[in-house]
Amino acid sequence: MLEVRDLRAGYSADNEIVHGISFSLADGEFCCIIGANGCGKTTTLKTVLGLLPRLGGEVLINGRETAQMRERELALHFAYIPQIHQLPFPYRVKDMVLMGRTPHMARLAAASADDKRVAYAALCQMAIEDLADKSYTELSGGQQQLVLIARALAQQPDILVMDEPTASLDFGNQQLVLSRMRGLADCGTSVLMVTHDPAHAFYCADRAIVLHEGVILKDGAPTDVITAETMLEIYNTEVRVDRVDVGEGRTGCACIPIVRKSALDERLLAELMRGKS
Repeated sequence: MLEVRDLRAGYSADNEIVHGISFSLADGEFCCIIGANGCGKTTTLKTVLGLLPRLGGEVLINGRETAQMRERELALHFAYIPQIHQLPFPYRVKDMVLMGRTPHMARLAAASADDKRVAYAALCQMAIEDLADKSYTELSGGQQQLVLIARALAQQPDILVMDEPTASLDFGNQQLVLSRMRGLADCGTSVLMVTHDPAHAFYCADRAIVLHEGVILKDGAPTDVITAETMLEIYNTEVRVDRVDVGEGRTGCACIPIVRKSALDERLLAELMRGKS
């Protein structure tokens, strides 16, 4: 169980971005945080992980303050997948994924056969075992992201924390990652994911937290909190939220933007085209 109580976060006392938010995450729960750019989503994740110092509040795992835990102990609870990760050294993919086993290994100890088995299983889970001997730095951005996710899986954390993990992935790999994360949650791993795409929350989340200007606007089941009114408030965009038939007697939800042309749009387009000619 992760508990966040009255969390205040930012980059200095004069630059507070998150203003006293509280939420919890149960074992095996998949929670998406959505909101506009600058609302505090990434700041929240980094502060929960201890990568940014708190300005106030508490973060607890199973009732224990994370501030009392050493880095190695935190790594047994949390695995973090950032938006972008650049490496200066061309590690092989299988070695990158094996790094996820570090919290489970004694200091200066070599990886055991069991560590290698877990790392290979993580590669297979992301369907990238054929990349095992390739250099990480030579991969595409999407392939690199799949490697980072495999490394997090090899860490076998209690809580997987992801910041826009599918941003650089094509449509097929987005669905692969989301389905794998949903499967992990079904097996007891808690997942906390930041996304801009409400479809992701509809597809795989048990719960959605809508963050707006540093406070929680709504918190609940995705179908309850991702509404046309909420999307208009946080993104200033008109949408329709409709139920759709996805086959086999199941329904899903789709969030569809409503595009309205205005006279101003037409004038601006005309000006641009005149400038081009």
